[in-house]
Amino acid sequence: MHIMPELTTKRLLIRPFLPQDLDTIHKLFQDIRWHDPQLSETQNYHERNQWLQWSIMSYVQLAKLRQPPYGDRAVVLQETGQLIGMCGIVPYVGPFGQIPYFGGRENAPYTAEVGLMWALSPTHQRQGYGTETAQALAGYAFHGLQLHHVIATTEYDNLVSQAVMQRLGMLVQRNPYLEPSWLQVVGVLENELFGE
Repeated sequence: MHIMPELTTKRLLIRPFLPQDLDTIHKLFQDIRWHDPQLSETQNYHERNQWLQWSIMSYVQLAKLRQPPYGDRAVVLQETGQLIGMCGIVPYVGPFGQIPYFGGRENAPYTAEVGLMWALSPTHQRQGYGTETAQALAGYAFHGLQLHHVIATTEYDNLVSQAVMQRLGMLVQRNPYLEPSWLQVVGVLENELFGE
């Protein structure tokens, strides 16, 4: 079975989520506005609990199916143990051929990519934690999974994530087409171990 190991950086621990993370992760989802505003607080909490249970179960279930260790992990301060965010290696399916790096074609067919994802509490942004997290994930993707490249996506107005992409060394490109609305900015990082 292949399960993603805990990753450490100078200041962070990236670990699997635990059931006791529910209250903290629920607040994080509210702070970064990843909750459904049409649901009540109780309903959103219930949704987050289901998501957390699914995330925890997926670690072992994906390994049993001999699938890559996709999914979300907790970002924790090593010094205090405080959970400050989430991250992960995730599958992306979309019309990536619209992005110049992948050909820049309008109405491109959907293709599969492997992406890095990170989201930090607003109180812990702009302190280098996003870059540390992304570097650890990229290192694991390239050395542990031996991927040729990884991507990250964000919105036009998310300048914080775009800055992390640039510090990571990603080639950051805007989608020249309006649709789909969720595919606005894509960063691509190639694995230098494979050369050209």
